[in-house]
Amino acid sequence: MDRKWWKESVVYQIYPRSFYDSNGDGIGDLNGITEKLDYLKELGVDVIWLSPVYQSPNDDNGYDISDYRAIMKEFGTMEDYDIMLDEAHKRGIRIVMDLVVNHTSDEHKWFIESRKSKDNPYRDYYIWRPAKDGKEPNNWGSCFSGSAWEYDSTTDMYFLHLFSRKQPDLNWDNPKVRREVYDMMNWWLDKGVDGFRMDVISLISKDQTFPDGKPGINGYASFNEPANGPHVHEYLQEMRREVLDGRETLTVGECSGVTLDEAKKYARSDGKELNMVFQFEHMDVDADGTNKWSDKKMDLRDLKKILTKWQKGLDTIAWNSLFWENHDQPRSVSRFGNDGEYRELSAKMLATCLHMMQGTPYIYQGEELGMTNVPFEDISDFRDLDSINAWHELVGQGVFTEDEMMKYLRYKSRDNARTPFQWDDTENAGFTTGSPWIMVNPNYKEINAKDQLEREDSVFRYYQKLIRLRKEHEIIVYGSYDLVLPEDRELYVYTRTLGNEKLLVVCNFYGNTRIFALPGGWTKETSKLLIGNYGDLLYARDNRNTVFIRPYEALVLKSL
Repeated sequence: MDRKWWKESVVYQIYPRSFYDSNGDGIGDLNGITEKLDYLKELGVDVIWLSPVYQSPNDDNGYDISDYRAIMKEFGTMEDYDIMLDEAHKRGIRIVMDLVVNHTSDEHKWFIESRKSKDNPYRDYYIWRPAKDGKEPNNWGSCFSGSAWEYDSTTDMYFLHLFSRKQPDLNWDNPKVRREVYDMMNWWLDKGVDGFRMDVISLISKDQTFPDGKPGINGYASFNEPANGPHVHEYLQEMRREVLDGRETLTVGECSGVTLDEAKKYARSDGKELNMVFQFEHMDVDADGTNKWSDKKMDLRDLKKILTKWQKGLDTIAWNSLFWENHDQPRSVSRFGNDGEYRELSAKMLATCLHMMQGTPYIYQGEELGMTNVPFEDISDFRDLDSINAWHELVGQGVFTEDEMMKYLRYKSRDNARTPFQWDDTENAGFTTGSPWIMVNPNYKEINAKDQLEREDSVFRYYQKLIRLRKEHEIIVYGSYDLVLPEDRELYVYTRTLGNEKLLVVCNFYGNTRIFALPGGWTKETSKLLIGNYGDLLYARDNRNTVFIRPYEALVLKSL
């Protein structure tokens, strides 16, 4: 058994802008995080993944960095950061930074120099190309709508930006760029941080022939077109040698467009690259083909097939990261569960399904409360560049009507995850004494941390139990996974096995009651309930191996 601390950990993602505002300016900050560390300690998490806090003009909420060694003024100072890091470590909580090095801000000093002239020493820090037939060098699209190429009249050339036009892509084929990145990473590690979540790291190496890709609904190829490029593994192995070797770090790569075979290289167990990757195949399970903007509901059989592929495919070879939510995804209880009558039960069910799998679980702030999607009413309610640009592009081109697009944004917009954390039932959910930077979900009076800390049956307390069980039972971390009933449309059933120990996990993703015959060898006498969101097991009368599975029920049986 290849034991690692990061396999046994539970990670909690903080989106600083929306977590807690300590100074009343309507924006969450570092001191706010420090004030709430005891809350996270009580939850039981081991690691905080901090979304970017670096200096940034905030075109893409901090993912456009203008200085990697300075703190965004809205969030505080480097002294505030050092205090937060120290206070987290005192509580046994590690801090993982968001590493955003596929691109910088166009206000970074490197890019300011790069665009001045073709012979500037920083020119080759970025990707510049001449026009092709009088227009963009190829048909790659930006993640945030439109072309991924921006014309710059100063030198009569285009620069590549797979994201916003204010986020020019770095040229990783330039060894000076790689040296700058490694020096910066070492600077943060020397300061005491415990690792990195690496933003879109699968995109850093581009095919230098820049071939066209298959166009999507907006006429451009996906921003993922360059994923898993020719030198990406070579560069990550270099990063391991130059920065990570000899340090006890957690490294997770956000790998857009990653395949199972590629993931085995990124997250290989020989430790040459990263500890694990985020793959997004299960996040596309409710997409309409290649278009995410829809309100289509998933087919559970597809979800089971995808997650099982990754569970089985990486077993003993690499390591999974487990997540339903992050700052780029809508709320899972509104997407995969039931955010009405069965909100708490379905939030607990989703947590059970995920946390009992093999891999490191990630909790996104508010997920542990069962926070829901937001009833946005108008495009002016949104702050997310992706949502706003998609609205103008797709409504403007007549792909969707305004009503259709608003319906899809309410279901899929990233801003669903970015509204303020709901601390209590006071004004603005206790997030700020000022005017919040984005609207607060109006259901904060019913859904908030204060209420849930006071109730033993709350979603928060259930997450707490799941985290505690993970620390008590090796099988939850290291057991192998096997799917049961792949074709069932409502139940997700799987087993975990470690030596002679077994777990049976049963999750009902729908509101129907089912009569369920336990698989062979599982009976009332040979197993016990480890955890369940109803708190008990409802066996069919006079039958020792048939149970009623109630709406959105989750249960975990352990073999005796």
